[in-house]
Amino acid sequence: MSTAVESSKPPTAADTLTINEIFYSIQGESTFAGQPCIFVRLTGCDLRCTYCDTEYAFYEGKRRTLGEIIAEVEKHPCRLVEVTGGEPLLQKRVHTLMSRLCDAGYTVLIETSGAHDIGPVDSRVHRIMDLKCPSSGECARNRIENLPLLGVRDEVKFVIGTEEDYAWAKAQVLAGVPGWTDRVNAILFSPVFGKMTPLELATRVMADALPRVRMQIQMHKLIWEPNQRGV
Repeated sequence: MSTAVESSKPPTAADTLTINEIFYSIQGESTFAGQPCIFVRLTGCDLRCTYCDTEYAFYEGKRRTLGEIIAEVEKHPCRLVEVTGGEPLLQKRVHTLMSRLCDAGYTVLIETSGAHDIGPVDSRVHRIMDLKCPSSGECARNRIENLPLLGVRDEVKFVIGTEEDYAWAKAQVLAGVPGWTDRVNAILFSPVFGKMTPLELATRVMADALPRVRMQIQMHKLIWEPNQRGV
């Protein structure tokens, strides 16, 4: 039976989220990279990272009921869903959506900037949290209080575009041992597309062999045209 059944009464604001797009693709990042994945992209972000590749999600979107969102997710032959943005935690109803998806048997990921409290996120959800490096222009927005909340399902991502970024990310990892670096599922170093080459980052990762760190690239940008939407 579909989980998308709704009551006959008109939806209220509390029953909706503003959605930029929902699409089916290959997961390009995280330890789930390479797997088919359904993406639910929410509208809105309060950060303005210099390398942002989804600026269209700042404002573009349409209000949709939770039932409509889940019904669209159910159309795809896949049990992995990522909730992303924008910044998905800006819309508080996202917590209900994620819990309902978990209840329906989906493996649920959320990608968040880390500038907002991750504590209320359903414990079944895999939290992929950015720590913003200096060249992002938003390093001061990192919510350090989130670090003690990270657990074995979670992953921390550093998007690296400069030598300064790499040095900063390295310092955060070394400062976190022991602590959050021991608890999380993965620590991900990712090059800013078009700013640092994969080879440049790979050379540094190999030289330092930092504990728990693995390099990743945005696989979807190699499969499809880098600026293509809906992939």
